[in-house]
Amino acid sequence: QVQLVESGGGLVQAGGSLRLSCAASGRTVSNCDMGWFRQAPGNGRDLVSAIYWSDSSTYYADSVKGRFTTSRDNGKNTVYLQMNRLALEDTAVYYCTLRCDGDPSFNYWGQGTQVTVSS
Repeated sequence: QVQLVESGGGLVQAGGSLRLSCAASGRTVSNCDMGWFRQAPGNGRDLVSAIYWSDSSTYYADSVKGRFTTSRDNGKNTVYLQMNRLALEDTAVYYCTLRCDGDPSFNYWGQGTQVTVSS
């Protein structure tokens, strides 16, 4: 049973920073792509960032490029999302997800952590 547990969300003023963590248990993540999605009220769930197991390359949505950084620690089975220069539009529930063993879909999800950016 794979479990993903996010932490690090909270309330922050615009311009501030937060670091999200996602700890995985139940399997090793060394051969998994790891992603961060977010969902704002009334919106769908959008991919924000991903880091790929094959070469640790990364993907960022245009809206967060230059502000967010994703990294992973395979030894700790953990992925991180460092969020800097947060803006009001970054307010959302952030979800950690895995895609393992060549599966085309992200099929393991955490429970989500709320990030609220205030003016």
